[in-house]
Amino acid sequence: MNCIIVDDEPLAREGILLLLQEIDGISVSGCFPGAKKASEFMKGNEVDLIFLDIQMPGITGLEFASTIPEKTLVIFTTAYSQYALESYEVDAVDYIVKPIVKERLEKAVRKAISYHELLVEKAAQATLESASSDYILVKSDRKFHKIAFTDIQFVEGLKDYVVIHCNGGKLITAMNLRTISKWLPSADFIRVSKSYIVNTKHIAAFDNHSLNIGQAEIPIGEVYRKQFLEAYLGKSGPNLL
Repeated sequence: MNCIIVDDEPLAREGILLLLQEIDGISVSGCFPGAKKASEFMKGNEVDLIFLDIQMPGITGLEFASTIPEKTLVIFTTAYSQYALESYEVDAVDYIVKPIVKERLEKAVRKAISYHELLVEKAAQATLESASSDYILVKSDRKFHKIAFTDIQFVEGLKDYVVIHCNGGKLITAMNLRTISKWLPSADFIRVSKSYIVNTKHIAAFDNHSLNIGQAEIPIGEVYRKQFLEAYLGKSGPNLL
């Protein structure tokens, strides 16, 4: 998950950052002293989670939380316990009272990751339902992109995200390979490793260990090799197994 830290106190930002660097499954994209700079950053960057102070000059954390997209989760980090009820009114994942210890922060992060996985699955299902017979709609950079199946060269998996490599470039969207494979036409697309699904119509060359699509050399995983060769060549094709 990509996260940012928003707190007007430099020591508080630094403390949270140091603790998060010891927790798996989360990366910090930026630290900001207030809501305004954080909001500007979010206009051009995907943010899954915000660690947000409440009492800050100008726009308070509660005010800022009420304006962010639903898919961006919030964990409040504050020195004041009296705002707990209000925090849940803006659907905060958790509310941590300073001083923050690693165990408490890690518990909140695990909770946020679980919520995030549900949101990713929900978004993927919505995309699946919108798919037609010859194209898909994919959300990337806060826009929906219409992609013809014939334009997709291959799909690369990166944990909770996939990179869709197309004839005209590439798009990154919040989804995993298992999910996207459900709505790519099985007649043309096949998984060749833990991290790649390829469009067989774009394969230029291959051997037992890798294949070439455009300038990309894609490894063929041992577990997937026989399945790929049989599907691509047919059982009566050349014997490369």
